[in-house]
Amino acid sequence: MARPGAAFRRLGALSGAGALGLATYGAHGAQFPDAYGKELFDKANKHHFFHSLALLGVPHCRKPLWAGLLLASGTALFCTSFYYQALSGDTSIQMLGPAGGSLLLLGWFTLAL
Repeated sequence: MARPGAAFRRLGALSGAGALGLATYGAHGAQFPDAYGKELFDKANKHHFFHSLALLGVPHCRKPLWAGLLLASGTALFCTSFYYQALSGDTSIQMLGPAGGSLLLLGWFTLAL
């Protein structure tokens, strides 16, 4: 039988592959509106990689469902808002960043339980 949270290990691996694909796109194909867009994209990508790795550890914590849900949803909100702003210059979903960051912080605390 699969360990609780094993799906999050798979999600972490897929998220890491997505982060690598986006890193490649950011380095070779993306058109950024300005230098800040490139910096923001790189920051989002770094966080995307780190939290993909964190998802790999979810099955080994005491609360895998909570940790996985918090880390996955936080990564999605945080990184998506930064990627979108970096590529478009549009700040309309910028408020998702702090919400995602808060979920990530709670996810890390849950991993520590």
